[in-house]
Amino acid sequence: MPAPRQQPAPGRQVAVVDIDGVLADVRHRLHHVRESPKDWGAFFAAARHDPPLAEGLEVVRRLAEVYGIVYLSGRPEQCRRDTEEWFRRHGLPEGELRLRPARDRRPARVLKVAELRRIARDAEVVVHVDDDPEVVAASRAAGFDVLPATWMPEDRDDAVALRRAQEEDGRS
Repeated sequence: MPAPRQQPAPGRQVAVVDIDGVLADVRHRLHHVRESPKDWGAFFAAARHDPPLAEGLEVVRRLAEVYGIVYLSGRPEQCRRDTEEWFRRHGLPEGELRLRPARDRRPARVLKVAELRRIARDAEVVVHVDDDPEVVAASRAAGFDVLPATWMPEDRDDAVALRRAQEEDGRS
């Protein structure tokens, strides 16, 4: 049974939205992390060239009509400037951007649930949008409503590479 939700600040509601695989198509850069040694520098440097995922952009724009937006990503903090520029270039709604702290290698499911709980101290988290099945399951188990992002086409190799980056390597 999910844990009860923390009581948020009255009146403030937010939608928490992932970036990679939800708003940004990461497939073009997964080759950097499929084989060892993984080239994390090249993987993250290429993020500024991610094509947008039209369905994800539509979802976040609709959510922003009603709720505040918090972008929650496993991308490392060093990607902040490129991520913010990518948001501007693709016309994403304004919102708080939370990235993985330096040297934090927790699996995405652990990192994101901890951040969701922090966010829930100050606001009601009405929905969490994420593409990682393990993050989706962990968020639901923690009592959050989740919209699974299933719109990025992927083949088996892409899915395995992305899951390893998020859950085993704690890097995205």
